[in-house]
Order: sequence, then structure tokens, then C-alpha cells
Amino acid sequence: MKNLVVTLITIFTVMTYAQDQRPQVPQISVAGEGKIKVAPDQVIISVGVQNNGKDAAEVKKANDIIIEKVIKYIKGYNIPQSDYQTTNVNLYKNYDYEKKKYNFTANQTISITLKDIKKYDAFMMDLPDTGITNINGVEFKSSKLDQYLSEARKKAMLDAKQKATDYTSALSLKLGKVLLITDNSQTYYPQPVYAGREMMMAKSADMAPRETLAVGEIEVTANAQVVFALE
Repeated sequence: MKNLVVTLITIFTVMTYAQDQRPQVPQISVAGEGKIKVAPDQVIISVGVQNNGKDAAEVKKANDIIIEKVIKYIKGYNIPQSDYQTTNVNLYKNYDYEKKKYNFTANQTISITLKDIKKYDAFMMDLPDTGITNINGVEFKSSKLDQYLSEARKKAMLDAKQKATDYTSALSLKLGKVLLITDNSQTYYPQPVYAGREMMMAKSADMAPRETLAVGEIEVTANAQVVFALE
């Protein structure tokens, strides 16, 4: 039995050693990047309300009244229910060390998607009249994001191939087949901060809708790590 065990161990060791001694395939690993810059056609607006007071029920009620007005305002623009959503609700107690008493803070946030970005200025014009206390920011998006991601991935692969070709041709080597592709893609959305106070001041100064949104571009980026064999 002992001899059998020793024999098996020896065979396994020899096989492992033989595998380790097999010649490794010469290869090159490069990173490819593809970028697509497009003008967004959708915007997501985040608005909120916050109230403070001595009684929890009172501050919550004050918030609820404003949120109801906000929802009615949204519906007035025929925005589908699927395009607006409550994203945050809080009610908590704070202790005022100077006055040595407790008070309560209630806040709530709603995210609204405008699928027609041209409606932004008109929508924002009377929004402060609902009683909101915060405009937390905007996020730009594209309805054709999947299409642009596909284009960016293709550009990333072409970029990787070109890099590998540049390196190998300088050494008179021939590029072989692809051994491994690793996707490291991320999508970046610019998110400028839109100050609610400034918007309200502009509204009071001039009641006519104005162009206040700098749309810019979305940069859709794909990153890939590609390993090529060398022949």
C-alpha cells in the first residue's frame, strides 16, 4: 500500500513538473479605449423639500403638503408616472444644545425624468412655487445609450489592436490570435449643480422662460484589456 502511495505521488509530481516545463505562448497585453461624445436628449432633475419643527407630525405634514403640490405640478406636464419617483424620505430628531431641547427634521426627495430636454426651462420656471426647498442637481442621459456603448466597445478593440500592432511591428514580430479580453467599461455622466436659490432669484427678476441649461456632451467610454498571442 505504501509503495502504491509513493508511486502515485511520484507520477503526480512528474506530471506537474512536465506541465510547468511546457513552453509558454509568447503574448502581449494592451489596454484599448473607445470614446463617443454625444449631446444628451434627456435630463433627470432631483428636487427636495425639508421642514423643521418641534413636533414630528407637524413637520411631516408640512412636507406632505408640498410633495402633493409637486406631484400635481409634474402631472400638469403630462409626465408619465414611470418617469418620476420618490428617492429619499427622512424624519429624525435633533438636539439643540444651545436651547437644550429637541426638534424634528423631515425631508423628501423626488427624481423627475424629462425625456424631452427642450421642456427643461419651462418646467423649472414655476417649480419653486410648489414650495420645494432644494434643487439638488441634474443628470444628463441619452435614449440611445446602448447604441453608443456598442460603438465605444468597437473603438476600444480597434484601439487595442492598433497599439499591439505598433509594439510588435517595431520589433519585427507578428501579431497572433486574441487570447483574452477583459471589459473595464464605465459610463460618465456630467452632473452640474443647479442652485435653487439662484433659479428663484432669476424667476422673480424676469417672468419669461430663459435658456438656463448648459447641456454640453455625454462622454460614453469603453475600456478593454486585450491579450494577443505572438507568432
